[in-house]
Amino acid sequence: MNRFGHIIIREWKRILSLKVFYLVMLVVPVLLFSFYAVIYQKEEAKHLSFAIWDDDQSPVSRQLTFLLEQREALNITRRVSSEAEVERLIQQGKILGAIHFPVNMQKDIYSRHPVNVTLYTNAASLVPAKMVYKAVAEVVITGSSGVILKKLIKTGMKADQAMALANPIKLNSYQLYNASYNYQEYLVPGLITVGIQMILIVSSMLALNYEWKTETMQELYELSKGSALTVITAKTIAHLVISWVNFILIAFVVFPFFDIGISAATGKFFVIYTLLSLACIGIGLFISALFKDVMLSGDTALFYTSPAFVFSGFTFPRWAMPWYDQYYATIMPYTPFLDAFFKVYYMNLPLHYAQADLNKLLLFCAVMFPTAILLFQRQFNTSKDEKAIRAVHN
Repeated sequence: MNRFGHIIIREWKRILSLKVFYLVMLVVPVLLFSFYAVIYQKEEAKHLSFAIWDDDQSPVSRQLTFLLEQREALNITRRVSSEAEVERLIQQGKILGAIHFPVNMQKDIYSRHPVNVTLYTNAASLVPAKMVYKAVAEVVITGSSGVILKKLIKTGMKADQAMALANPIKLNSYQLYNASYNYQEYLVPGLITVGIQMILIVSSMLALNYEWKTETMQELYELSKGSALTVITAKTIAHLVISWVNFILIAFVVFPFFDIGISAATGKFFVIYTLLSLACIGIGLFISALFKDVMLSGDTALFYTSPAFVFSGFTFPRWAMPWYDQYYATIMPYTPFLDAFFKVYYMNLPLHYAQADLNKLLLFCAVMFPTAILLFQRQFNTSKDEKAIRAVHN
């Protein structure tokens, strides 16, 4: 226990004194988390530039235009008169979409002929394009039903009968867990936690082989009596405690300040965060024990962690990816963490709903730590043999 304590305190001193550690583990997280949260401070995409192309110039088209003007997502900034003008304005970035009301639209509606209203969007900006579509679709569907309703009532039909004909199916839509499509609520936790995975793997990757670079491995060998188990256990505890410091920053500073997440789920978040931290530390120590060269270890860690956000399924479902991409996603701890995070933090479900995901994180720990111990013990033994050979030669 005395050796454990000495190595833990020694590791904390290294983290606080060596720039490569305290920048990655303490300075970068503060800047990164704040930066991510500030990016999406507006929370929702609103007042998207929009154009009206009205070839009908009828009371119906004017009413629909009025309804579009009331939509918070849209900001009607232009009146256009041709498709070429719409394309030019979208190419110049002056509008994100436009709607075309065709000639004789009102006449065709009253005569129950099909009407083709055309919506133009800039699908290169995928999310704004979907927001524009959602706002316009709601207005067009509601507005067209309203026109038919007025016409039926004018014929002497009762209001409830007219409503049944004008709008026979009523759709009730409920958005759960992010009803306002809040970017800050949705994206920031994901970006922060994927950043944590990268920070933990990179920092723990330096925990062992950086001892060679600073020429302190012999000191560590003597302090641990040549036990890789002692070294890796003590360094794991030291790095885990630092990761808890970052958890406090995330859960009790960043999230409350920007009003992100569900405070009642903080305890469950801590459990899955700790398992993610242990899995990442295990992977980092494994890489560090596998390669003595710091640059090679760093390249390996970055290559492994960089695609985590893309492959995790956060922005695109994993089941829709090719099988080899799905396989790659399974060998990153962020993937089961993210699945658990959605369940216990966004939905505030009990932990047992995420049991399968927690088991996967535990599997990372069960594989990585023993392997790292075996590899590092081999480094220790090799170092001892090399020292003995040098002593004989001298």
